[in-house]
Amino acid sequence: MDALSQFFATTDPMLLMVVGALVLLTWFLPALVALVFNRKQFKLILLACVPAGFSLIAWSGVMVWALTGNMVNRFRKKAVEPV
Repeated sequence: MDALSQFFATTDPMLLMVVGALVLLTWFLPALVALVFNRKQFKLILLACVPAGFSLIAWSGVMVWALTGNMVNRFRKKAVEPV
């Protein structure tokens, strides 16, 4: 615990805020992508980001979900249409 308190005492507070902001931006990047692409499941993606941030595999899955949410419906409609 002594090393941790010494680290925070010697580190610039501005650097800690910048690193913290970058961590949060990366953690919730799938939600931001879903917001930009106007996905209907934005709220679910936002909720999924919280636990998914602890696992790179889960975070990647949520990122794929945010990037390809509407693509599944487009391909499904094309496959169902009669020839």
